[in-house]
Amino acid sequence: MNSDQEFAKHAGQHADIEALDPELQQALGDFKASVHAWGDAMVSRPRTVQHTVVRRAWRLAAGTVLASVLIAGAVTAELYEHHEHQVQQARIAAEHKAEEQQRALEAQRAREDQDLLAKVDSDVSREVPSALEPLAYLMSDDTTTK
Repeated sequence: MNSDQEFAKHAGQHADIEALDPELQQALGDFKASVHAWGDAMVSRPRTVQHTVVRRAWRLAAGTVLASVLIAGAVTAELYEHHEHQVQQARIAAEHKAEEQQRALEAQRAREDQDLLAKVDSDVSREVPSALEPLAYLMSDDTTTK
């Protein structure tokens, strides 16, 4: 069909609608007015696309902040664990050093005790005490053979 034939067909339908009952014409007119009012309301209502973009922007920002907090927490935990490991190693090293110092001190005390005992032994083992030593030279060894 060409456009002239379609126009004629629609014009005939339009004429048929006018020939309908006035109540039906009123109902169709009200329906048409209501459709136009609904269309105007839809055109003039605020768009939800901007609202959705704002929501998505907040979601993106919240997700980024949450990811940053999680990464910062993981890094902080690793740093804390590394620090605790270093503190533990330092404590172990200090304990070993204290043990070595204790052993060295005990060895020094043992040497001092041995030196003291050697001195006491030498002092006790003398035949003549040091105070009487000059008299010991005056005595001869012949007196022991009588």
